[in-house]
Amino acid sequence: MPDQMKDQTPADMQVPGFIKIPARILQWISPTLAARFAARIFCTPFKFKMPRREHDMDRQSKQEKLIVPGIGKEIVVYHYGKSSKKVLLVHGWSGRGTQLFKIAEALNKAGYSTISFDAPAHGKARGKRTQMLEFIESCLFINREFGPFEYAVGHSLGAMTLLNSVQRGIKFKKMVLVGSGNLVTDIMRDFTDKLGLKPVVGIQMKRYFDEISGMDAASLSAEYVAPEVALPVLVIHDTEDRDVPVEAAYRIHKNLPESELMITEGLGHRKILGDKKVIRQITEFFT
Repeated sequence: MPDQMKDQTPADMQVPGFIKIPARILQWISPTLAARFAARIFCTPFKFKMPRREHDMDRQSKQEKLIVPGIGKEIVVYHYGKSSKKVLLVHGWSGRGTQLFKIAEALNKAGYSTISFDAPAHGKARGKRTQMLEFIESCLFINREFGPFEYAVGHSLGAMTLLNSVQRGIKFKKMVLVGSGNLVTDIMRDFTDKLGLKPVVGIQMKRYFDEISGMDAASLSAEYVAPEVALPVLVIHDTEDRDVPVEAAYRIHKNLPESELMITEGLGHRKILGDKKVIRQITEFFT
């Protein structure tokens, strides 16, 4: 893989036929069975090989494998830098604890250390499947073990995770959300559309997640949680993000009590993490 920051978002990837075909067959037999099959795929992240650009952070960080109580799943924690002033970094779906390395390097130079992690079934962490509630529980656990944190940065699902973690009691002085997802129902609908399934299957899948979680999964949506996040937040999003429409940023910004909005162009969903102007804005927002 070339070393430049590629914007290889899920929207860019074709869903393999060996997944689409059984999904459509199950849909014909039973929308409920199709919904459960789709849910299983939905909870299975891709594991990508770590690119060379992340190797320095990987080599220089102190790493430890921990089991998150309550969910009984493994995460891999990265301690990067030696400052007592700590920033929590949270990657998105199919990401890694080293994915925000450019931001981590800039924060190190600004006098902060960072703590990030491979979420369950991501990066070096064992497992095949996970979901957003396990991201949130991992954040709460890390805060108990290694907090308090000065600040936090989250990307995509990691941004949604931070909003929900703050709602559940984690305290930061400030927080940055990059390319954040928003409405859970939209995310599920988009996924079932990519599988070529009918809308009814997306509705059934959402009901299935409600059933197994014991809650309304839609309540995890960023704009629904945002009004309860009483701290300064910088919301960053790109107009050409093909994974999460930029409209999500405007809606989250509108619902946050105290926020700033930075809209970029031409960076997409992942290149935005390595952009110099974006990183400068983040460090200035914190410092």
